[in-house]
Amino acid sequence: MTDNNAAPPPLRNTLREALAVPRVLVNPLRRPRPGAQIGQGRPVIVIPGLATGDISTTLLRRTLKARGFAPEGWRLGLNTGADPAKVRKLETRIATLHRTTGKKVLLIGWSLGGLYARVLGHRCADHLQMVVTVASPFSGDHHANRAWQLYEAINDHTVEDPPFAEDVVAKPPVPTLAIWSAVDGVISPECTRGREGEADHTLRIDAPHLELGTSRSCIEKLLTKIAEIEAGRS
Repeated sequence: MTDNNAAPPPLRNTLREALAVPRVLVNPLRRPRPGAQIGQGRPVIVIPGLATGDISTTLLRRTLKARGFAPEGWRLGLNTGADPAKVRKLETRIATLHRTTGKKVLLIGWSLGGLYARVLGHRCADHLQMVVTVASPFSGDHHANRAWQLYEAINDHTVEDPPFAEDVVAKPPVPTLAIWSAVDGVISPECTRGREGEADHTLRIDAPHLELGTSRSCIEKLLTKIAEIEAGRS
């Protein structure tokens, strides 16, 4: 499904992403803010974005742990694109975590990682508590972003023909939350917010794409929204 009205972000927003690079680089050294214990030991898997790995989600996972969750990285190296073998490994891990902990898994996917999360939301619904996408292009025009050419350069398929049977536009049969930014410099906001019916909940956090997963304030807003949804207040 495409949206002919969507377009890549304005160049000024893309250039602003450079200001977030230092935050990304020091992300592994930063410590989380203290806060309410909302996790209750529940397992979380955090899936990184294009051309990044678990180092990029260090602060997010540390914050989840500080709030009482049991977070894990995806443990599959760099995320270079849609990879059926990696999805199968994640399927197995999700089922194992649910079985061994007795608690359903929270999936958080940043950017490309959110597309993995939505595919897994369709495949592993019985094992999942919620699917959260952070600035992920699951809706609209697959070319309404600044990364599609890089994606196609390092993969053997186009952005319009990923090697998954699942349609990431279709809402998975589990609660979903889509985080989006009106000033995203990488992906069109229309594609990360989605249309009516494509996500159960949305949250606007106006920050650069690279900041949404590495800013303490952005992470705080994400966790607050998750807590509100689970408490039935949203």
